[in-house]
Amino acid sequence: MPQAVGVIQTIGFPPVLAAADAMVKAGAVTIVYYGLAERAEFLVAVRGNVSEVEIAVAAGVKAGAEAPGGIISSHYIVRNPPENVESVMDISFTEAVEEFRINL
Repeated sequence: MPQAVGVIQTIGFPPVLAAADAMVKAGAVTIVYYGLAERAEFLVAVRGNVSEVEIAVAAGVKAGAEAPGGIISSHYIVRNPPENVESVMDISFTEAVEEFRINL
């Protein structure tokens, strides 16, 4: 079954940590990507069923904004990304995250 991807981008590390923590606690999602973007911005991406990703991203945005110095620079949800997007971007389930994958 296709799964959504939700991404949150923050300025600084504390907000991305708070966002990631809140996302996996709020919804049945798996973190599939974490990385450093330009200008000291951080990204975290989760995958799961559309409704779970929506819940998780909302919780992550709230938690990231409330973290010390918390600035959410952007966030977005892609419902059911096509295979060519998954093959080009780092949003697939990898061996490193497979043990944490939540299958509903």
